[in-house]
Amino acid sequence: MAKSRKSDADPNDRRPSRRSRPTNGVNRGEIARRAYALYLGRGCEHGHDLDDWLRAERELKQMTGSAV
Repeated sequence: MAKSRKSDADPNDRRPSRRSRPTNGVNRGEIARRAYALYLGRGCEHGHDLDDWLRAERELKQMTGSAV
């Protein structure tokens, strides 16, 4: 029987989770919050999640001066 991913994890590993690691200098959580705001601003219209993510990432990178 295969082990679950949880049991394979090193309890001493202090690296940030994949979800919180920076994406080219911009935190994934910040991108997610901005993408969600774009979704809400569009009236919760589905089907634009990737567009929202990329736009949010681009906007945040421009604000922080990171390369696009």
